[in-house]
Amino acid sequence: MPEWLVLTLAMLAACVVVVIITLLRHRTASDDEDITETPDVIEYMTMWIGVVYAIVLGLAIAGVWEARSAAEADVQTEAVALHEVSERARVYPADVRDRIRADVNAYVGHVVTTEWKAMADHGEVTDRGTELLDRVRADVTDYEPRSDFEAQAYQPLVDQVALADQARNARAQSTGATMPGVVWFGLIAGAVITIGMVFALQIRRTTRELVLAGLFSALIAFLLFLIWDFDAPFSRGVAASTDPFLSLFPGAGD
Repeated sequence: MPEWLVLTLAMLAACVVVVIITLLRHRTASDDEDITETPDVIEYMTMWIGVVYAIVLGLAIAGVWEARSAAEADVQTEAVALHEVSERARVYPADVRDRIRADVNAYVGHVVTTEWKAMADHGEVTDRGTELLDRVRADVTDYEPRSDFEAQAYQPLVDQVALADQARNARAQSTGATMPGVVWFGLIAGAVITIGMVFALQIRRTTRELVLAGLFSALIAFLLFLIWDFDAPFSRGVAASTDPFLSLFPGAGD
C-alpha cells in the first residue's frame, strides 16, 4: 500500500473517531448537563498537556530528522572516499590501478543494485558487500610502493579505504528504526490523552467545533506518520538515496 494512502487513511480515521465519539457523547449526555461552562482547572490541564505533548513531538521529529541527515552524510562520505580511492590509484602501475578501480566499481555496483534493496527489505547490509570492500582494501594495502611518488600516495589511499569502511559501518547501523519502542508508546499514549482532553472541554456538536476537533486529530496523526516515515532512513518514503554513488560512479546502476 502506498505511503500517501496510509497517511490519508490515518488522518481520515482520526477525524472519524473524534466525530463519532463526539456525537455519541452528545447523544448519551444527560438533559441537565451544562455545556456552556468548563472548569478552569480542566482548561489549565488541557493547555499544559498540549504544550508538553507538542514539545515531545518536536523533539521526536528533530531526532528522526537528525538520524536521517546523518545517514545521508554517511552515504556521501562513503561515496566520496571510494571515488578518491579510484582517482588516486592512477599513480600506480596500470595493472594495479585497473584492478583497484574494477573492484571499487564492483563494490559500488553491488551497493546500488543489491545491497540498497536488502537494507530496505531486511534492515541489514549484505555479506557480499563486505567481501567486495575487503577486496578493495586488500588491493590497496597489499601493494608495495616502488617509488617515492607511489609511497606518498599509499597512506592517503589506505586512509580513504578506512574512511569508506567506517562510513559503511555507520550506514549498517542506520538501516533499522531509530526510535525505541518505549518512545513510540509515549507518543501514541500522549496522542490519545491529548485528543481525549478535547472531550473534557465539553465539545458540542456544532459544525465549527467538529471541524476543529477533526483537524486537530488529523494534524497529530500526520505528525506521528511523519516521525514513523523518517524513523527508518533507508526503507520508507522519505529515504536516503543512492544519488551520491550514482553521481560519482554514473555506470554503477547499469
